[in-house]
Amino acid sequence: MAEKGQNELLKARDRTLSVFREEEEREWKGPFYFIQGADPQFGLMKAYSIGDCSSGGDEWEAELKLTRQAVEAINRLNPKPKFVVLCGDLIHGMPGTEWREAQIRDLRNALKDLRRDIPLVFVSGNHDLGNTPTPETISNYCQQWGDDYFSFWAGGVFFLVLNSQLYFDASQCSELKAAQDAWLEQQLAMAEKKQCRHAVVFQHIPFFVNEPEEDHNYFNLEKAVRHELMEKFCRAGIKTVFSGHLHKNAGGTYKDLNMVISSAIGCQLGEDPHGVRLVWVTAEKIDHKYYSISELSFLKL
Repeated sequence: MAEKGQNELLKARDRTLSVFREEEEREWKGPFYFIQGADPQFGLMKAYSIGDCSSGGDEWEAELKLTRQAVEAINRLNPKPKFVVLCGDLIHGMPGTEWREAQIRDLRNALKDLRRDIPLVFVSGNHDLGNTPTPETISNYCQQWGDDYFSFWAGGVFFLVLNSQLYFDASQCSELKAAQDAWLEQQLAMAEKKQCRHAVVFQHIPFFVNEPEEDHNYFNLEKAVRHELMEKFCRAGIKTVFSGHLHKNAGGTYKDLNMVISSAIGCQLGEDPHGVRLVWVTAEKIDHKYYSISELSFLKL
């Protein structure tokens, strides 16, 4: 029987997740799976429907219903996932906008219904921090959801969570970007020592949507930035980067690095259904498949 929902949402602190104890999780003990979702983005569906995505959106009942359906479906999965990760844009209202706090409140309440033995992992997105984040918006996010970048071990796999907004526009917080850069160098050096079965990255903005050489736009990172990071990841042995932001499924490869973009739990900008990605981790490789919320509700594992 599923355990009762979470009294308080798990927050990353001191650049890690305390629920996964490194001394217990560093060792590979066999295959497992986790769930990756992105962009619940409470408020975007109304804003998009009226053609005003710059507004905060004064309605989010549709997104709230979808999130509750996803939580209910995940609670019924047997065996349960190792964890659930949400790759950014938790709500639509940008920092300082009118509906933001109410959107955060309703999302937190919906997520608290997830059974408490399934940890939640939060990734920051541009709507969570602002397109041009500041020390204040990052601090506010960390108070609400936990650290904006961190790492943790789970099942013998090394996971890194990045604040990709610092690679999109750090003009107002260059010192915070430098701090993440220094931390990331240390983490990648650890991964490069091959002490983990796999190393996986979660971020909001993808490096690229389809091709590593595609032009820079709102939905990817600038070419020089992406190539520098992808080269570092390849040297460290990272094979998979999961992201959101695009609101439809996409992705591609750069050398041995797989860029996986998952469609949104909330507003869709393509033909993909509202859903989440199930990621199976075996000793040899990482497989994944995207499921609609309705498919997930009837999935037999």
